[in-house]
Formats: sequence, C-alpha cells, structure tokens
Amino acid sequence: MAEEKKYDLTKMQDPYAEKRYISDAEKENSKFGKLVFEFPMEDNEVVADGDPADYVVHPQAYFRGARQIPGAEFNQSYQIFVKPFFLDRVQHRHPKDEYLIFLGASFPNVFDFDAHIEFTIGKDEEAETFIIDKPTIIRIPAGVYHCPLNFKEVNKPVLFLASLMMPMFGGMYDMPDGSTVEMYYNGPLPCKYNENKRCDSCGACLKEDWTDK
Repeated sequence: MAEEKKYDLTKMQDPYAEKRYISDAEKENSKFGKLVFEFPMEDNEVVADGDPADYVVHPQAYFRGARQIPGAEFNQSYQIFVKPFFLDRVQHRHPKDEYLIFLGASFPNVFDFDAHIEFTIGKDEEAETFIIDKPTIIRIPAGVYHCPLNFKEVNKPVLFLASLMMPMFGGMYDMPDGSTVEMYYNGPLPCKYNENKRCDSCGACLKEDWTDK
C-alpha cells in the first residue's frame, strides 16, 4: 500500500502574502468591488393586517440578489423568530428552486432547537404537511406548490433562511378567477437609481453585469 501523503497546512505559504487591500473608497472602482456587498439593516414590514411585527429580532438582514450584487442568481433572508407567527398563508410556486433552512438561534449551538413549525408541500390531494421540530433544510423544486408556513410554537429563537435561486424574490400565485399572477418583492428599500423613489420591483437593476463600469 502506498504511503499516505500528509500535508502540514500551518507551514504552507500564503501565495498572496503581500496583499493589495481594497478600502471602501476604492471598492467602487476596483475590478471585483461589485462582488463584495455589506448588508444594510432592514425592518421588513410585510405582515398581515393587525399582526405585530415583533415576531422577529430587529433589525433584520436580507440579501436582495441582483439588486445588490449585479448578476446574482440568488436571494436570501436572515430572520430570527422569537414568537409564534403565521408567516405565509398563501400557496404559490417559483420558476426556480427554493431552499428553506431552520436552525436554532441560541448561538453558538444551532442544534439547540425548541419550536413547532408546520409547512405544506404540494397542492390539493397530493399536499403533505411536515412538522419541523429540529434543525431542517427543505428543497422546493421549481414549479412545486408550497405553503402555508406556520411557526406555531417558538420556545427558543429560530434562525430562518429562505434561499431562492432567482435574482429577485418572487413567485406565481393562482387567483380565484383561475388566472396566474407573477408577483415580485425587492424589499422596503429605495430604488437603486433614485433614492427618492421606493423600489417597485421593476427589474431594471437585474440587467446589470458586475463587470460593467
């Protein structure tokens, strides 16, 4: 049997030991600066009428996809739930895969989990409802109906991440008249091109490329 090679990583040299550090002021004009984005603090106000907004820790963090890093095909939420909350009552589907991640937020042990969450995948007679009471990740394939999502008991904080493989968050919703409507939401943020205008999810910023100057 050949002798197994072993590597001492502590003795391996950094190939970029003499680094060219990029300051915040230089980032805008650097080659890769558009790929490094600092999270803004958000207070996402999307709740049903009459529901309190203190079900999550504030401020919240979100990655708004291509609005924030040009060319991104991914958006994600980062929320810490501290109270029961019926998050999403309406069934819908997405053109791309979505991943829902549930972890304990009593850091540093993400397996310290004490909650009862109910989530439905599928529609009508094929619908299946799952109970989430331990750290879990769920893949929702493109086109698959899902929800409701109900955080019924939250005895310890829960970190919830919704990761959608699209440049902007959005989905397809079936209307009572039989039609289907696509709806998109880019957060309670100002327009990327006009700070005096609130983002209306027009999609203009999705056409940018990170290499554009």
